[in-house]
This record gives sequence, C-alpha cells and structure tokens, in this order.
Amino acid sequence: MKFTTDAYADGTSLQGYIRAYYHQLVAVFGEPDLSPGDKTTAEWCLEFEDGTVATIYDWKESETPMGLHRWHIGGKDYNAVDRVTDTFTQGAFANA
Repeated sequence: MKFTTDAYADGTSLQGYIRAYYHQLVAVFGEPDLSPGDKTTAEWCLEFEDGTVATIYDWKESETPMGLHRWHIGGKDYNAVDRVTDTFTQGAFANA
C-alpha cells in the first residue's frame, strides 16, 4: 500500500508491535526522524493512501536500536498495525 512520510500523527497511541532490524525499516519506509522526542530516538510518521496514520518508533531506549528489535506501532486504531505490517512484508519481499 502506498504511503507518505509527512503524516500529522497527533492523537495516536500504541496499537501493536513489529519485530524488525532498523535497516529493514529504512529499506521499506525510508529514513526516520532521528530526534523526535524525549522518549524516542527514531520515529517514522506515515499516512497510507486510505487515510490511516501510523507511527513506528522505539520507546525509552538510550540509543536507536540497530539489531532485531520490537518496534512500537502507533495509530488511532488497529488499522495502523495492519497497514505497517502489510507494507513491511510486501517491501521486505520486494527488497530481497
């Protein structure tokens, strides 16, 4: 599913998780914001073509995780998790 990376993510909250390496997320979603807030070190803010807004972020890490990590997925509902995981899976196969 197509997405943009200039989403307005206010009002989102934790909806689920995705296990991935940092470089895999970059390959599928592009470079994250590396200075998003006081409790995260990396964050992707995405808006999918159906209007679903999702964020992918680390939480309370001292530095951005590069190895396999359980990344948080934020959104306004569980559709955010579906869009992120579907896009990640499709992108991972496309980049293999």
